[in-house]
Amino acid sequence: MIKVLVIDDDFMVAKVHAGFVNSEPGFTVVGVAHSASDALKAAAALSPDLILLDIHLPDMNGLDLLQRLREGQPELDVLVISAAREMETVRRALRGGIVHYLMKPFSREDLRERLEHYAKTYQPLGQATDQELQQADVNRLFGLAGQQRRPLPKGCSAETMELVQNIVKEAAEPISATETAEKLGTSRVSARRYLEYLAEENLAQVNLRYGGVGRPERRYSWRT
Repeated sequence: MIKVLVIDDDFMVAKVHAGFVNSEPGFTVVGVAHSASDALKAAAALSPDLILLDIHLPDMNGLDLLQRLREGQPELDVLVISAAREMETVRRALRGGIVHYLMKPFSREDLRERLEHYAKTYQPLGQATDQELQQADVNRLFGLAGQQRRPLPKGCSAETMELVQNIVKEAAEPISATETAEKLGTSRVSARRYLEYLAEENLAQVNLRYGGVGRPERRYSWRT
């Protein structure tokens, strides 16, 4: 059983997060803390495997707390859950060695995906200290394996999808379905089906261009 400590200054939010974790097989919440000082005491007393850490705490920045926690328990894993969206905050958290950064608000399914990833990768690696790893093991740790796309929409082909991907990747600026259709030699409706699929799979980003009367134009750019 993976022991989890939830750290969040909001009592209700912490309760909801704890409920999410306890509903996930293989995980159990061993404690909840609402301040950095309480978190340090709880971590020392409960020896959790994983901490769900909020950035905004009343007595200390969560990233400073992360360093303090690691001083006492170097093997402790931390998953940041926060409304903080500043690039420097995320960059500092990544440099601190977190296992993931989940932005509020999020769904139960969002947290479940992160917990399942942790259970399949970080936790086994921490237990098998003498085991030699294969490249596939390392790939899973960095999220480079096991990611399966949904089946293509009915009537769409893998060959055309590859062409659409290349068109979006090579576009100097966000491209529309009409422009994509011209390059493909197909209809705008067909091109948009491919583009929307890429957007839904988080491979392409949708940019709205506002102009005259009517809906804004949807334009697509490749996520780097």
